[in-house]
Order: sequence, then structure tokens, then C-alpha cells
Amino acid sequence: MGTSPGRREESAIHPGSSRHRDPVRVEVRSLSKSFGAVRAVSDLSFTVEPGAVTGFLGPNGAGKTTTLRMVLGLERPDTGTATFDGVAYPDLPSPVRRVGAVLETAFHPARSGRNHLRVYCRAAGLPVTRADEVLAQVGLADAGRRRAGGYSLGMRQRLALATALLGDPAVLVLDEPANGLDPEGIHWLRGFLRHLAHDEGRTVLVSSHLLAEMEQTADRVVIVGAGRLVREGSLAELRSGAQGSGAVLVRSPEAGRLAEVLGAAGFAVAPSEDGRVTVTGTTPDAVGAQAFRAGVELHELRAETSGLEELYFRLTAGQEQYAAPQGATR
Repeated sequence: MGTSPGRREESAIHPGSSRHRDPVRVEVRSLSKSFGAVRAVSDLSFTVEPGAVTGFLGPNGAGKTTTLRMVLGLERPDTGTATFDGVAYPDLPSPVRRVGAVLETAFHPARSGRNHLRVYCRAAGLPVTRADEVLAQVGLADAGRRRAGGYSLGMRQRLALATALLGDPAVLVLDEPANGLDPEGIHWLRGFLRHLAHDEGRTVLVSSHLLAEMEQTADRVVIVGAGRLVREGSLAELRSGAQGSGAVLVRSPEAGRLAEVLGAAGFAVAPSEDGRVTVTGTTPDAVGAQAFRAGVELHELRAETSGLEELYFRLTAGQEQYAAPQGATR
């Protein structure tokens, strides 16, 4: 007896299987897009690697949403390409099984979350059993039969993520998935996305304004400003690239003498009353070597570590679409 189409579809979709674990690389090359006289994206290139969570960051008006829409074939670029292992989204043979995306949340308020997903299953040729599977994945199993119109914003975000997971895709493209989640939900999302990337080998691209959360979630970041690439790489690579404007903190019982020694060696120093000296534009090794030669005793010597938020504001300074005046309090 032959296998029915429905049974073939069901056997092809199995969470945790290795079907989609073949790594898929997303490559954006020289993307540009204008809307009239407004240049939204300009010659933008970056790569999203499999097995990692990549944060997509930038000020309002930086071109993030336009870029994601071009990646997903919803906007036609003026120039450039966006591909999944060399294939543009419109040319993928089965896009829903290759790429899952959430750019906005939209549900019929009278339809249950489960039925919302079942409609998408039928439209995409997926077994309707996937609806219950993905509801369980995102923690909505008990709420699946409730009307989506009664869902909180956080629950709607989870339902949108469940919709993206229906085809068990190798790639996830998510725009602000943490909006509306409470702290527990944000903690869950962080672990869930890292599990999808690290344990299941998926390629995860996440746009977010939650910089502190991205610092804990993302393996790599792509920062854009005014439609152009500002920087991409791991946080360690970004910190290394910003090292020239970093600082070294050193503490000594001879802080005054240490400041003189370092100043004479050409370093920019700023002593403080608590016995600490801040040295900019150098490394701990260089500071330690100068102190050793001068016989100055040190009690503390360390590089000042820049967090993602500090790096972000340093790299995107002056590229905000709406910036408050300096010194504004509200």
C-alpha cells in the first residue's frame, strides 16, 4: 500500500530531527534600497552564520526592517542580493520548510491559537499535528484552544514564533521577538533561541532594541546605522576593535608617582583621589611594563570591559533618527 501525501508530509517534519541541521548560511551582499529621495539601505553586506544567534542592531530608521523585508523577498532591492546558501528566498523550493520568519504579529481575534496555526499548516501543506507540537515548544499548550484575541502581547509573540516554527525551518528571522514578554518570558526566549542555534544547528537572526538581553543571547552582532554597515562580529571582536578608545584601570599606593611615570612615557592618564589611575589608548601589558621598570607597586591592573550597550552607542553615535538634546532629562 502506498503512503498518502499527508503521511509523507508528517514524516518529513519531526522536531529534533537532523533534517534541517545541514548548515544554512545567509549572505547579504551590497543591498541598496531607496524610497523616493530617502535612501533606506545603502550597499549593505553581512553574513549570518549557522549554529549561532546573530543580533541585528541599529537606531530607529537605520534600515533594519527594510533589510529584513528584502532578505525575505517582501521588498525588491534596487541593487544587491540576499541568499540562503546561494538561493534567494523567492526561489526556494519550499520556503516554509527552509525559513521561518516573524516581522509582525497578526491574528484573527476570534480564532484560537491552535486553529490559527492549523490554517497555516493547511496553506503550507504541512500536517495539522504540527500546530500542537509548536504550541508545546513555545509554552502555549494550555492556551492553544483560547481565542487569540484574548492573548496578552507576550502570548501573541509566542504564537508568532510558533507560526515561524511550523515548517521546522533551518533559518529563523525574527524582528523584535521579545516585545511584550515579561522577565520570565525573556529568560525563556534567550534559552530557547540559543538551544535552536547551538543544539540544533539552526541559523538565527534576531532584530532587537534590548541591548542588555542581546549581550546575553547573541553570539555575533551586526550593527547598522543610516542604512550602512557599522560593524559585525562577535562581542570579543567588537571590543578588540574598540580597544584604541578603551581604558586600563590601575590602582597603586603610589598613584601620584605612577601617573608621572605613565605620563612621561606618553600615556594619557587621569588619576583619582582613591588611588586609581585611568590610562586610555593602551593595554594592561604596556601599563604593567612601565610600572615594573619604574619599581612602582601595583594592587590592581585590568582593562575596562565595554558592554554591548556602551559599544553600540559609541559605534552609532550621531546616526539616530530621533535624538534628544544633550542634557535632556525627559
